[in-house]
Amino acid sequence: MSNHLKIGCKGEELAASWLKKKGFSIIHRNWRYRHLEIDIIANYEYTLHFIEVKTRSTNSYGGPELGVNWKKMLRLKRAADRYLQVNPGHAWIQFDIVAITLCVGKPPFLEFFTDVYG
Repeated sequence: MSNHLKIGCKGEELAASWLKKKGFSIIHRNWRYRHLEIDIIANYEYTLHFIEVKTRSTNSYGGPELGVNWKKMLRLKRAADRYLQVNPGHAWIQFDIVAITLCVGKPPFLEFFTDVYG
C-alpha cells in the first residue's frame, strides 16, 4: 500500500474513533456506489451525517480541509443522494468534514467542520 493510502486509512480510523467518543453512531465506513464514495455515514441527535475525511502529513499546502473542493463536494452530494434513495426516511441530513494533520513527532491534529454544504 502506498504511503498516501496509509495516511488516509490512519486518518479515517482516527476520525471514526473521535466521532464515536463524541457520541456519533457510525452506520457505514467507505460506503460506495459505482465510482462515488462516502468516507463515514453516521447518526447524531436525529441527523444523518455524511462525513468526508481528509488527512495530510503536513500543512505546507494548507490544512487538509482545503482538499475538499467543489468537485469533491459535488461527488459527495451525488453519493448522498443515492444513499438516501436506497435508505429513505431521514428527516435531517448534514455534510461535514473531519480534517486531520499527522505530523511526525506530534500528536494528530483534528478539526471538525460541520454543515459545510449549503
